[in-house]
Amino acid sequence: MIAPLMTAFVLGYLLGSIPFGVLLTKFSGTQDIRTIGSGNIGATNVLRTGRKGLAAVTLIGDMLKGTAAVLIASALWGRNPALVAALGAFAGHVFPVWLRFKGGKGVATYIGIWIGFAWMAALVFGVVWALVAAITRYSSLSGLIASLATLAYIWWQGDRDLALLSLGLTIALMLTHRANIARLLQGTESKIGA
Repeated sequence: MIAPLMTAFVLGYLLGSIPFGVLLTKFSGTQDIRTIGSGNIGATNVLRTGRKGLAAVTLIGDMLKGTAAVLIASALWGRNPALVAALGAFAGHVFPVWLRFKGGKGVATYIGIWIGFAWMAALVFGVVWALVAAITRYSSLSGLIASLATLAYIWWQGDRDLALLSLGLTIALMLTHRANIARLLQGTESKIGA
C-alpha cells in the first residue's frame, strides 16, 4: 500500500508544480509574473498585468491540475491514494521544484481538488468567494473566508476522510496567506482591481 501512496503523492506533486502563471505570461510576451505585484505565480497576480483572459486561463490551469491529480490517482489506485495525490498537488503548487520551491498560495489548486472530490464543495467556495469579494474587494480575504465555509460544508457532509483533508488544506491556506493576513489587519492589503 505504501508504493501507491508514494506514487500518488509524486504524481500530484508533479501536476501541481506546473507553473501556469509563469508559463502563460512568458509565452504571451508579458514580463515575468514574479517581478510584478505580489511576485506570486497565481491568477490574481496575472490579473495585475491587465490581461484578464490570461488570468482566467491561469486560474483554470491551476484548478485543473488539482482536479487531474485527484481523478487520475482515484482511477489508478483508489480513494486513499487520491487523498494523498491532493496533498501532493497542493504542495507542488506552493513549492514547485521548477521555481526553486517558490510558488503560489494554492487557492485555485484547492478549488480544483474539491472539483475532483466533491463538486458541491467547490461551488460553495466559489459562491462565498464571489460574495465576499463583491463586498470587500479583497481576494485574499475572500479566499480565506471561502475556505472556512468549504471546511464547514465538508464537515457537515460527514465524510471523515474528506473533512480531515479539508482541515489540513484550510490550515495550509492560512499559512500561505500569513503576509496577506498581516496586511489585512494593518489595512494595507491590495484590493481587486487596484
